[in-house]
Amino acid sequence: MPDNLQPTTIRESALPGHAVLAVTGRDAVKFAHAQFMSDVAALAPGHWHWSGWLTPKGRVVALFALLKLDDETLWLLLPDFDAGELASQLQRYVFRSKVELEPRDGLRASGAFAAPMQAAGAAFARIGDSIELDFGGDGGPRTLRIDATPAADDSKPQSEWTAFDLAHGLPRLPASQREHWTPQQLSLDRLRAFSVKKGCYPGQEIVARTHFLGKAKRGLAALCAAKPIPMGADVELDGTAIGKVVSATPGEPCFALAVLPLDRGMGALTAAGLGLNDLGLRDGLAR
Repeated sequence: MPDNLQPTTIRESALPGHAVLAVTGRDAVKFAHAQFMSDVAALAPGHWHWSGWLTPKGRVVALFALLKLDDETLWLLLPDFDAGELASQLQRYVFRSKVELEPRDGLRASGAFAAPMQAAGAAFARIGDSIELDFGGDGGPRTLRIDATPAADDSKPQSEWTAFDLAHGLPRLPASQREHWTPQQLSLDRLRAFSVKKGCYPGQEIVARTHFLGKAKRGLAALCAAKPIPMGADVELDGTAIGKVVSATPGEPCFALAVLPLDRGMGALTAAGLGLNDLGLRDGLAR
């Protein structure tokens, strides 16, 4: 697909940090199915779902939206991860597969808190040469567009976009939080982002064992504080550390996701000396 994408009538704001990695070729789907934690082979053309790449020990390296444009073309929409860096890491596993890994540096992601014109749920839409995705959830409608034309660079909508992600249980993983958490600890089952039924992929044994033996003891909690919370800060229950902050918005108030025990009991939650409110996770972002 060419990079000369066209503007739309929906006012959008730039989503910096998002990048596109194209996986193309005769073996593109086979390669992605073997490397990523979602059931790529079952994904129909014109649809997308959440997916990710794990270490052999089942820790999340990257979390992304995976789009299937056709039987030989996949796009990875990467928040918080450089497309060139991921391509370099994945290249080590291509071997003799007929696969090309190409960062699409000419493309940008932009978003709007408005209903999509054509996309719905897991079905994305091609409008002209653009790609439109339905990124809405129980918190309201959102449209994400992959576009070559730079959108307005407005920090407030960007912060609101991240807060919406976190509220719906979509962790945003900076470099400091990569390779620390299993899919279950990040509650990625809520997004249907991983499979326990398909064949092998890196980390699959850990993911399947945790699932079938019922060993998931931790998951995400959506929290709010009056002031910013440092990434990786300890979350305490009545003064005892019980988990860590994985993602957080920089503004005031601060919205955050933390990995906490599923059965933690009652008590006062704090982090970095700040009181925390448990907001409960919203639904509707699974695809």
